[in-house]
Amino acid sequence: MKRTEARLTVFVLIPGAGGAAWYWHRVVSELRARGHEALAVDLDGADESSGLPEYTDAVVAAIGGRDGVVLVAQSMGGFTAPMVCARVPVGRLVFVNAMIPLPGETPGQWWGATGSEAARVAAAEAGGYSTEIDLDTYFLHDVPAEVAAGGAEHERPEAEIAFGQPCAVERWPDVPTRVLAGAGDRFFPAEFQRRVARERLGVDAETVPGGHLAALSHPGPLVDRLLDRTP
Repeated sequence: MKRTEARLTVFVLIPGAGGAAWYWHRVVSELRARGHEALAVDLDGADESSGLPEYTDAVVAAIGGRDGVVLVAQSMGGFTAPMVCARVPVGRLVFVNAMIPLPGETPGQWWGATGSEAARVAAAEAGGYSTEIDLDTYFLHDVPAEVAAGGAEHERPEAEIAFGQPCAVERWPDVPTRVLAGAGDRFFPAEFQRRVARERLGVDAETVPGGHLAALSHPGPLVDRLLDRTP
């Protein structure tokens, strides 16, 4: 039997590459409508003087004195999340289509270590879509057109500095951790995410509707899963 959050819970949401808090705006609205507190952290991903340590500082500052928050990380945000957990009390950690790092690993090393590129190409060939990465095919294919249009002004690149910086934790934080994998994710295919979750965390990834940007394409079902406390 599923159990959902009955009391107010604070969700702190970390975006992926580029760092735009806007990515989470539909999930923030949905969580607040259901009586919870939700904070999406804006990270200056385009700043070459700012990387994983500064991202961690920003998330820690957003959490402030709150205990037991649910920390949610998307895509490259997966590298910042464990560093946050090492510094402040976190109740739960949830990865959503996220890069799951090893302690000391850099984002630049992650691609080859996990075999993500081979998995992406194999999924494209099996699915009959292009193996060449473009925004529409890999990220916006299931995002409503009006939502995608609204995101254009928030797009920004991820500076190279962060790709060479390690996930600076000595060991994986002792925090209950879940992995949510988008069934239609073309960038990090769901089966690839399931394998990485098993190998690196020893957990089974749960499937949610949507592609890599599930928070934009399917915010309601994603929030349903965030609020589900079923072990």
